[in-house]
Amino acid sequence: MTNRAFLTALAAPCALASGLLASPAHAEAGPLARALGTGPDWTITASIRVRGEAIDGQFRPTGPRSDSAVSIRSTLAVEYDTGPVRIGGEVWDARMFGEAANSTAGTAEVNALEPVQAYVKVELGDWGKGAKGGRGLLTLGRQTMDIGSRRLVARNRFRNTTNAFTGANLEWTAAGGIHAQAFWVMPQARLPDDAPGIHDNRVVLDRESGTLQFYGADLTLPHVLGGTLEAYAFGLAERDAPGRLTRNRRIGTLGGRLFAKPAAGTWDHDVEVAWQFGKTRRSTSATDLADVTVSAWWTHAEAGYSMTGAWHPRFAVLFDAASGDGGKPGRYGRFDTLYGSRRADFGPTAFYGALQRSNIVSPGARVDLTFSKHTDLQATYRALWLEDRRDAFATTGVKDATGASGRFAGHQLDARLRHWLVPGLLQAEAGGVVLIKGGVLKSAPNAPATGDTTYGYIDLSLML
Repeated sequence: MTNRAFLTALAAPCALASGLLASPAHAEAGPLARALGTGPDWTITASIRVRGEAIDGQFRPTGPRSDSAVSIRSTLAVEYDTGPVRIGGEVWDARMFGEAANSTAGTAEVNALEPVQAYVKVELGDWGKGAKGGRGLLTLGRQTMDIGSRRLVARNRFRNTTNAFTGANLEWTAAGGIHAQAFWVMPQARLPDDAPGIHDNRVVLDRESGTLQFYGADLTLPHVLGGTLEAYAFGLAERDAPGRLTRNRRIGTLGGRLFAKPAAGTWDHDVEVAWQFGKTRRSTSATDLADVTVSAWWTHAEAGYSMTGAWHPRFAVLFDAASGDGGKPGRYGRFDTLYGSRRADFGPTAFYGALQRSNIVSPGARVDLTFSKHTDLQATYRALWLEDRRDAFATTGVKDATGASGRFAGHQLDARLRHWLVPGLLQAEAGGVVLIKGGVLKSAPNAPATGDTTYGYIDLSLML
């Protein structure tokens, strides 16, 4: 990639920053609701994020060796509180410009003018001032969800588009801090999903259908073994529909998590494990009609220590592993990541996103530095192996079905710097990744001869 291409990809965010900082009116206006003078029954928020990004040394078997683009994500959320009932909605407008004709950009980058939320929320239990009893919230309609660690169900932050669902979601919090959640939803299929529609940022309403259903429950208990204990069970039921071929997944996921949040001068930990079972097909081919038995697993383990000195450093060791599929007759072993977020554990997604919770074994280390209440830095190193040498590594698509290329995949180093240019209003973020390819990422039959992968981005986010 030339320096000119990279600078072009970053030009729009820099221009936005210059314009906003040159105009004090933006900084003085404050949150959108205050500017509009809305009453206390209304909640109105909006955001605009502009990102320039570039990748070189593509790791995927398909797509351009180098690519760069500018993405813009705008959101507007409105909610009216009538008392026991709240009525709200949210529109996301996610677009991308300047990507290569054969770019890997897809529905994770483009979802133009989409009403991802349109809901009614019903308050249950004790919501009075100074309430001491339990309280619940039933959400009906289109909605986004964060559950637990967000590793399996999440409203996306870094990605340009988000997961969204249509259905019912009930949450209940008891007086002692116990939190329970149960839901039944239909995941929204983001559209358009064809290359011409994505490149044109075409406006097509997302669809939900009874042919794809997601349901489950989550229970969180505080003050257990020096931390918080979480247990969950999820189910996914999928079948083919006209114009949409699937793997007909009918899978369950059982998992648990024990964690203690970071705090100055103390150790923290985060251990999560999950097992999947059920039936699926190996592909979406119309000729693939054979169900195979699913048995897959995933685990995350993290231990950290936060110091009390200058910059408040936190040092942590990490370990992630997830099963892959070796192609055994009648068996399927690749862990399904469902609707989770990857950014916090595995680095940037967008044009990058090489790692995920499928066919991976990855120890690592991380350091977090907080220079001030406005500026922080995070840097992470990971070593990379395949759990099953016959399956594709993580989300790269690189695969040696014979297993002759071994299990080693390389090393990943990533860093991220965030700074509030205008506290609470305008934030800048810059980050980058180097994927040093090794083993299977170099020698597998479909591994591209593109050298090591480098990726960088600059974000500017305006929150109103």
